[in-house]
Amino acid sequence: MAEQDIHGRPGRWRSGAESKQRILRTARELFGRHGYRGTTVRAIATAAEVDPAMVFYFFGTKQGLFAAAIEMSGAVPPAIESVFTGGLDTIGERIVRTLLENLDKSDRTPLVMLTRSAPTDERSEALLREFIDREITGRLAGMLDAPDAALRAGMVNVQILGLAVARYIVRIEPIASASVDELAGSFGPLVQRCLTGRTALPD
Repeated sequence: MAEQDIHGRPGRWRSGAESKQRILRTARELFGRHGYRGTTVRAIATAAEVDPAMVFYFFGTKQGLFAAAIEMSGAVPPAIESVFTGGLDTIGERIVRTLLENLDKSDRTPLVMLTRSAPTDERSEALLREFIDREITGRLAGMLDAPDAALRAGMVNVQILGLAVARYIVRIEPIASASVDELAGSFGPLVQRCLTGRTALPD
């Protein structure tokens, strides 16, 4: 009798697993060669000799595929999407709350949560930087109607990176032991001001 998967389809599980691994290998190669921005799901599917629908079936989105390709925590792409669900007037608190809730649930340090390879692999580090620039910083800047939108989005990066280092790496009190609600209430307005408030920076 032919080997069957749990749904009774002979050999399909093994074939699907092989296709998934082939997609991942191809994605790593193309992301490394063309970068995050320059690589499309269709190009990966074509090179891996699968239908694009199979890529979406296994990985959901381009962000999900990228996360798997560089061993990013699978929680990161949906967490990023949750930040952009809602209005601009409350995004500061959402950014802080989403960051802290996900890091609090993880037993990995902030950078390692993003990817195990970024600290030691220059190519992975460059890809991660491009991903953050396109999927977080660039999207934040795109929401703003301001000539200094890119600078404002960059200031948000400074705020959240500083908060993550203080809470999870250096463990500065009372930041390290404060609740998510407390920090979201305190740091959310600071992040919000970076994006939508008046700044003291020169034109």
